[in-house]
Amino acid sequence: MDKTTYLAAWDHYMTLGSAIFFGIGLLIFLVYNVIISLIKDPKERYDYVSTNEIRFFWYALLAVVIGFCIFLNSVGTATVASRYEWLIYVRLIVTGIFAIIAYLFTNSTVNIYYPRFLMKRLDRIRNIPRISPEGNKMRRLSEEEEDEHLEEHMIAEEESLVHSVDYDVWIDEKTGHKKIEKYFDYLQTEECPKCGYYTLKIVSEEVITPPTSSESGILHKHYKCSFCGHKEIRKVTIAALSANVA
Repeated sequence: MDKTTYLAAWDHYMTLGSAIFFGIGLLIFLVYNVIISLIKDPKERYDYVSTNEIRFFWYALLAVVIGFCIFLNSVGTATVASRYEWLIYVRLIVTGIFAIIAYLFTNSTVNIYYPRFLMKRLDRIRNIPRISPEGNKMRRLSEEEEDEHLEEHMIAEEESLVHSVDYDVWIDEKTGHKKIEKYFDYLQTEECPKCGYYTLKIVSEEVITPPTSSESGILHKHYKCSFCGHKEIRKVTIAALSANVA
């Protein structure tokens, strides 16, 4: 294979490879959005987004970064080779180093910056008005209103403050139909007071003083920031057992 044919083949495969990875990134993005559009129930959509969105976003962004790195190796190949042919391989190594840096940047973008937007997106989904089987718009009850619609163990879960469970109650005021949704607050991230990113999360909970029928208890929630490593302990008072019973 002569030099001209070799360089043409190099450019062809580099361009083809970059197009494939760009296509993979776009396909991941489209597939995810199609899946989301097919989930009509807001609670099911909330659960799917909270569990999968960061993973899909990371894969799509990574595919685009790889595609861009490969594309760089198809730019000006003839010009590079006209000086020294071995510079093509040097460029390939330099691009590999750039790809590693880009990977670290992608990982930081997804795990440090994106959660801020994800939490806002989840909050919007959680507050989408539910529709009853009869087609009526349902109303989300306030904290004061919802207790009479929750079972005893649900109220106890909310008030225990252990594993931070929260219930939303939606009601169709025309028919009386109600829908109860369960959310786990401890799975969510919070803004770190040190670095300001939404990377602070509960890593463990420790009951220091168990509550009794007449005395409240003490719970320590241990938080850790996955970005800056900041740690903190929050002291929470657990209501007395008698107070947890409706």
